[in-house]
Amino acid sequence: MSQQERIKIAKRIAKELPDGASINLGVGIPTLIPDYLGDKKVDLHSENGLLGMGPTPAEEDINMDLISASKKPITMDKGASLFDSADSFVMIRGGHIDVAVMGALQIDQYGEIANWAIPGKDILGVGGAMDLVAGAKRIIIASMHQAKDGTPKLVDKLNFPSSGNGRADMLVTEHAVFKFTANGAELVEQLSDLSIETLKEITGATFTYKDPVKK
Repeated sequence: MSQQERIKIAKRIAKELPDGASINLGVGIPTLIPDYLGDKKVDLHSENGLLGMGPTPAEEDINMDLISASKKPITMDKGASLFDSADSFVMIRGGHIDVAVMGALQIDQYGEIANWAIPGKDILGVGGAMDLVAGAKRIIIASMHQAKDGTPKLVDKLNFPSSGNGRADMLVTEHAVFKFTANGAELVEQLSDLSIETLKEITGATFTYKDPVKK
C-alpha cells in the first residue's frame, strides 16, 4: 500500500462530500481527506470528540493533544468544538452524521460491511463502526482493493463478522469506484490502468458496469 495510492483514494472521496455536510472520518485512509477538500465547506467529525477538524498541521505546529481517530495530529477550523467522546457517539446514534467515511476488512456485493474483527485474531475493540453503520445517513468505504495477503476486499458474501445492518453506498479503492444497490455492485469509474478483465480477477464479487466505464 503506497502513500500515493492512499492519497488517490482520499482525493476521490473528497469529491463526493457535499458542502455543508457533517462528515465522520474513520481510522486510516479517511483521515487524509481534510488535506484535499479544497474550497469545500464541510464539518469534519471525529469520534474521539471533535467537530470542525482541519487539515494536517505544519510540523512546528503539531500538538499531540489534538489528534484524529487515527491518533494523527490535526488542526481545528474556525468555530470548531471539542466535547466528550460520549457526546460524539450521541451525535452518531442520533442520526446527525450526513456521511461516514470508513475502512473495511470486507464488503459484500450489496454493501454489507465487515470492519471490526477477523475470526481467530485478537482485536483492540469494536470502536465506532457499528454505531456509524447504524447512524450515518450515507456510508463511503475507503479501502485498498486487496488485503496484504492478496485476498479481495469486495466479496460475494462476507466471511468476517458483519458490522451491522447499514449498507455502504460507495466503495473507493486505488483501482475503482463501485456503487451498491439492491441489484449488487456496479463499477462506475476506473481509477487505474487495469483492464476490466484484470479487475474482475482481483475482485471477489460479481459486478456490473456500463461500457465504457468512466476514467
